[in-house]
Parts: sequence; C-alpha cells; structure tokens
Amino acid sequence: MAGKRRGRGSNVQQQQAPQRQRRGPHKALREPAAFAKSTGCDSEIPHEKLTIAQARRGTPAHRPVRVYADGIFDLFHSGHARALMQAKNVFPNTYLIVGVCSDELTHKFKGYTVMTEDERYDALRHCRYVDEVVRDAPWSLSAEFLKKHKIDFVAHDDIPYTSAGSEDVYKHIKEAGMFVATERTEGISTSDLITRIVRDYDIYVRRNLQRGYTARELNVGYINEKKYLLQEQVDKMKETVRTVEEKSKHFVYRVEEKSQDLIHKWEEKSREFIGNFLELFGPDGAWHAIQERSGRMIQALSPYSSPRGSPSSSPTRRRRSVSPGSSPASASPSSVSPPSSPASTKKATRSSFKAASTYNGQ
Repeated sequence: MAGKRRGRGSNVQQQQAPQRQRRGPHKALREPAAFAKSTGCDSEIPHEKLTIAQARRGTPAHRPVRVYADGIFDLFHSGHARALMQAKNVFPNTYLIVGVCSDELTHKFKGYTVMTEDERYDALRHCRYVDEVVRDAPWSLSAEFLKKHKIDFVAHDDIPYTSAGSEDVYKHIKEAGMFVATERTEGISTSDLITRIVRDYDIYVRRNLQRGYTARELNVGYINEKKYLLQEQVDKMKETVRTVEEKSKHFVYRVEEKSQDLIHKWEEKSREFIGNFLELFGPDGAWHAIQERSGRMIQALSPYSSPRGSPSSSPTRRRRSVSPGSSPASASPSSVSPPSSPASTKKATRSSFKAASTYNGQ
C-alpha cells in the first residue's frame, strides 16, 4: 500500500516530463516499432556527444541514449533477440535503433538469405526491445550516417567482423570510443539453422509433400518425388508393424500375467486339496479312525470261530453229535481221530456207520 501511495504522489517533475519519453516504453510493448525516416532523426532536442561513463551514470532527463545495432537478422531467432536485449539494457535509459541491411548488400557481401528484406524488416519491428528500424542500412557505418540518426553508441559483439575488404568494419567505431560490446549466444545462429535443414533435407521435403506442397514448388524432380512418396509408404508400413508389435507384446504380457495368476491360484488350491486329503486319508486321519471303528464293530457283531484243527471243529464229532440216541459221554475218545486225508475220512465214516447199525440191532 505504501508503494502505491508513493506512486500516486509522484513529484511534479515526473508529471511534467515529455509525453513522448513517458509513453515511449509502453508504446514499444504494445505496437510495432516505427521505421526510421529517410531524413534521419528530426528531434529538436539538443544532441551533445556523450561518453560511456556519462551514459552509465545516467543521461540528462531531456533525452535517452541513442544506441544503434545492425545486422542481417535472417531467420530471426533467440540469439538475435538476446543481443538486442543486451543493447537495450546497456544503459539505464536507452533508445534502441536497429539497422537491417537490404537483400542487395547481403547477397553481395555475405550470401543468399532465406527471408526477404521486407520479412526481415517486419520481424525486427515486432521485437519488444526495438524502438526504431532503419531499412537498407549501410554495410559500413560512416560519420554522416551516425550524425544523420544522432547515434551515440554502436552495439555489437566484440569479435572482429571481417567483411568488404576490411579486417574489422567496426574498427573506426571502437577507436572513436562509441562501441559497446554484447555477447553472442552459443548454440544458435542462422548458419546452424540452415545446417539442420540441409542435413535433414529429405525429411523436410517429405514433410512438405505431406502438407500439400507440390514437387514443383519444392524444386523436386519426378523421380525424387516418387522416391519420397515410396519412402513415406514404407515408413507408414513400418509404423503399422511397430504398432501391431507393441499391441501384441502388450497382449502377451497380459496373458503372461493372467497365466501367472492362474498358476499361483492353482498351486494354492492344490496345496489346500492335498492338505485336506492327508487330513482325511492319512495315518492319523479321520478315514483311518472310521475304518478302525467299523472293524471293531464287525468283529463284535460276528460269532467267534474256533481255530482250525481243534477237536470241536472235527467233522466226525459233528456227525456224532447229530446221531439219534447218542450222547457225548458214550463216544470213546479212541474213536475220534483227526482227518488226515479224504480217504481216511471216508473209512472213519463207514466204520462209524457200521458201529451205529450194530448198536441199533442189538
């Protein structure tokens, strides 16, 4: 809250500041940067020469420090933007002017560009750090050009720029004490971007053919066009096979998981079944106890049988006990003999029958 109150109660000097100076930064963020006039800077504000030390301490309140940065700015990228950001912030109050060379000068001294000069001009206008764009900027800065645009300092990286027969086109600027150095951004440049496109040329041609560009627009011959189309079909088939393979692997993996679950469940059930079986039919199980009890019951209910070969189980004794008028005491012990064979048994039976008939006749 205190900060907000101090903001409302600003001093009169800030309120009476020039309208252009107060609205300049906001305008640069909301609208494209303006193009420089062909006649140069027509400001009526006195423009005295400044040193770097004076500019760093803060310039007079009536004007900012006018810093100039030039270049080709083909395929405008983050490296360009960072360099302009450094140029914008080199002093506390900076008005950044950016010069863009034309296609004619660029093709003559550096090489062919991807973007046209109008595209490059417009790209710079939409950079947030740029206040003004100079079209068809000179390759080498002259004193007349610096005076025309009331330039205080020139910003560029400190590496000597050899071109147009000069070891360093910024040598005279450095000697005049008007040069401020910026740092290059490693890993990104227009040459790097073009190298990537040239390296992956086939990929980008196939990409644009897919997006509806004709072979003629891409400067591709008939044979190469068919080759790229065939490669595209082959890649689609590979992708289909790869998709099917991944799905089949996923299916097999799921089947393996299910089979493992089934095996684990079967092992658990089999252990449970074996345990129940042993509890029921084992030596100490319930079935053995039932068998013992049933054996005892059968033994208790069935009549006791005499051992074989005992006198009570002899066939002759049974017949004698059944004969009429006979008593157990009348039979002599000498007449009883164990049957040794079937013949002896028959003879004993006949002798017993004769004795009985003789006894009855008497």
